[in-house]
Amino acid sequence: MIEKLLRLDFIHNDDILFVILLIFGILIFASTLFFIVGWIKPQAKLGELKARTNSWWVMASLFIGATIVNHTLAYIAIGMLSFVAFRELYSVLDFRASDRRAIFWAFVAIPIQYYLAYIGWYGAYIIFIPVGMFLFLPMRLVLKGNTDGIIQSMSTLQWVLMLTVFGISHMAYLLSLPEISGFSSGGRGLLLFLVFLTEINDVMQFTWGKLFGKHKIIPKVSPNKTWEGFIGGVISTTTFGYFLGFLTPLSTYEVLFVSFAIAVSGFVGDIVMSSVKRDIGVKDMGTSIPGHGGILDRIDSLSYTAPVFFHLVYYMAY
Repeated sequence: MIEKLLRLDFIHNDDILFVILLIFGILIFASTLFFIVGWIKPQAKLGELKARTNSWWVMASLFIGATIVNHTLAYIAIGMLSFVAFRELYSVLDFRASDRRAIFWAFVAIPIQYYLAYIGWYGAYIIFIPVGMFLFLPMRLVLKGNTDGIIQSMSTLQWVLMLTVFGISHMAYLLSLPEISGFSSGGRGLLLFLVFLTEINDVMQFTWGKLFGKHKIIPKVSPNKTWEGFIGGVISTTTFGYFLGFLTPLSTYEVLFVSFAIAVSGFVGDIVMSSVKRDIGVKDMGTSIPGHGGILDRIDSLSYTAPVFFHLVYYMAY
C-alpha cells in the first residue's frame, strides 16, 4: 500500500535527496535565526520575513510532497493549487451575475488541462486554454445576451484562466517530460529546481531590498521594490541556480541563463499581482495560508516562472 502511494526511490537519488534536505535546512536555519534575533532584539521588524518563511514552509512541503507521492496524486495536488488560486482571483474581481455559466466552464477547464499534462499530450495541452478556451468562453458569455461590460468579462476571465491555470500547470507537465539518457533526476528534479529558485528569488529580493534598498523601481505599484533588492536577488538566484544545475539536463551556460530568467520573471509575476491588488484595493487574495494571505499570494511568482522555465528547458533539452 505504501509503495503505491509513495515514490520512495528518491531516497536512492542523491541529487534529489540533497536538494530536499537543503530546502528544509535553509528553512530551519531561517526560522531559527529569526526566532533568536527576535528574542535578542524584540524591536527588530521581522514580521514580513517571518511571514514569508512560514508561507514557504507550507509551499515547500507541498511541492516536495509532490515529488515523492504517487504520480497521479502529484498532479491532483498541483491542480488543486490552480483551483484555489483561480477561485481566489475571480472572487475578488468584478464579474457580472450573467458571467456565472462561463466561470463554471472555466472551472471545468482545470481538470481537462491537467489531464492533458498528465498524459503528456503536448500539442493539445499547449493550445487548449490559449486557443480553445479563448474561443469558447466569449461564445458562452454572448449566449446570455447581456452585452453591458462583456468586453471586460471576456478579457478578465481569460486572463485569470491563463495566470492561475495555464501558467501553474507547467509545473505539472514537468513531471510528464520524457526521460533523457544520463539525466537521473528527471521531471522531479526540474520541479524542485524551479520551486527552490523561485523561493530563493522571493526571499533574496526582499532581503537585499531591506538591507540596501534605496532606489525604488516602481513606487506607485510596489513601494518596497528597489533596484538593490532586484539586482541582489537576480545575482543570488543565478548563483544558486549554477550550483543546482545538476538537477537539470542543461549545460552550464544554459543553467545560468535559465536561472537568470527565473529571477526576472519571478519579479515580474510579483509586481503584476501587486498592481492587481492595488487596483481592486485588497492586501491579500485570500486567507489560505495563515499569516500571509492566500495561495495566489505565494504562487504569483510561480505563475510566471513556471511557463518561462518549462519552455526554455523544453526548447534547450527536449
